[in-house]
Amino acid sequence: MPISLHTQILNSTSSSASFVIGLPQFSGTLCPPSNSRFPKPRFAVLFHHRNHDTKNGCNGQFGLCCSQTHHLMSRNFTHSSKPIIFRVGSTRPEADSEPEVEVSTHSSSASSSVSASTGDDPFRDASESDSEVEEDDEGVGDVERWDVLGLGQAMVDFSGVVDDEFLESLGLDKGTRKLVNHEERGKVLRAMDGCSYKAAAGGSLSNSLVALARLGSQPAGGPVLNVAMAGSIGSDPLGEFYRAKLRRASVNFLSAPVKDGTTGTVIVLTTPDAQRTMLAYQGTSSTVNYDSGLSSLISKTHILVVEGYLFELDDTIKAITQACKDAHSHGAIVAVTASDVSCIERHYDDYWEIIGNYAHIIFANSDEARALCNFSSKESAVSATRYLGHFIPVVSVTDGPRGSFIGVKGEVIYVPPSPCVPVDTCGAGDAYASGILYGILRGVDFKDLGTVAARIAAVVVGQQGTRLRVEDAVELAGSFAFHLQNSTI
Repeated sequence: MPISLHTQILNSTSSSASFVIGLPQFSGTLCPPSNSRFPKPRFAVLFHHRNHDTKNGCNGQFGLCCSQTHHLMSRNFTHSSKPIIFRVGSTRPEADSEPEVEVSTHSSSASSSVSASTGDDPFRDASESDSEVEEDDEGVGDVERWDVLGLGQAMVDFSGVVDDEFLESLGLDKGTRKLVNHEERGKVLRAMDGCSYKAAAGGSLSNSLVALARLGSQPAGGPVLNVAMAGSIGSDPLGEFYRAKLRRASVNFLSAPVKDGTTGTVIVLTTPDAQRTMLAYQGTSSTVNYDSGLSSLISKTHILVVEGYLFELDDTIKAITQACKDAHSHGAIVAVTASDVSCIERHYDDYWEIIGNYAHIIFANSDEARALCNFSSKESAVSATRYLGHFIPVVSVTDGPRGSFIGVKGEVIYVPPSPCVPVDTCGAGDAYASGILYGILRGVDFKDLGTVAARIAAVVVGQQGTRLRVEDAVELAGSFAFHLQNSTI
């Protein structure tokens, strides 16, 4: 990372600022919001989930036609080129006599089935390359310094297409996100008995890290990037699955499994009208323990990215606060993802404790940015970007088809959307965040960061699936390197 850019970001943090943003009640000198100054948000809770794609197939997916769906939660996964085959009504894999396994692919209106031959890999998704699959069993190796370390929830997504009657039978409100306990999760999975579904190493943060690792997989415009993630997975098959999928994508999951822990899951139910209902079972995935191992990782990290969903538990908030403190002491850049409006509403003061004191970068969409500012929905995205920019050196706010905004020290740069034919907007914000991180690591000027990010996001919007494909990442990185060399981004 260029020292000048790194120093510029680190030296920009301030705890207060004098400004006028056009609303009399917010004029003057303000400190980051606290209980005494800013009330809890009073507007309706909105849900924005960019990290799941059930309509067009999740990243890292495999499908199994299986009567006993819930038994997959405890089965051992086999890393090989041969599909795992389950006979309907059985909880045990079939012998080698079965030549095919049913794999489910979904559209917005219905689901269809295609067959995968025994030569196909059920763990492989469309965004992976042959080289990534071949590297599946390679170790981490000795890494002197991590360019980016993500700290977040390690959740495995289970997604399937259902009808409205299915949701009604379980008393679920369509289009919402709900935390469930172990018993509630089991009830839903039993109701899905006999359905085809997909499993993926999901999560908004992991999408961003995978895109960044693929962009930095070649020495284009700089050295190969070292990307890692830390979090919490259980000592169960789902934890092994999650680690293996990230490793294939050159993202090293460095946290040891929690003994007797249960890896978190998100059940994503998509109705024919393309609305997604999400049921999150956190397990041990939302609990991050700050130990000597994590402290050591942070001590050799350039950029620490903290996922907003970690604010859900008090003990985890303590851990990420310590992580941010240590990152500061070691001269690292701290980035925070807003993650979700409802999460911001529930943990408003905790968010500001972190971003007001430690964050150098904040990633948000326009609704999340307004929630962080305690603005009503009538306020513009540019106003929210400008406001946040007085507390956080670099502010990244996406605003859908209207483009995006980059706030730098209170100044706002508008970034028009990069041209593309939209196919699926799921994952666009995650890709955009990867572009900001990539641009910083490659020394892109602040005024051009959004352009780089918008181009990456446009590629993801123009495809099915939430993750940047390897071939697209290599092509983009080469293009960026050329333009950087010629100063034409």
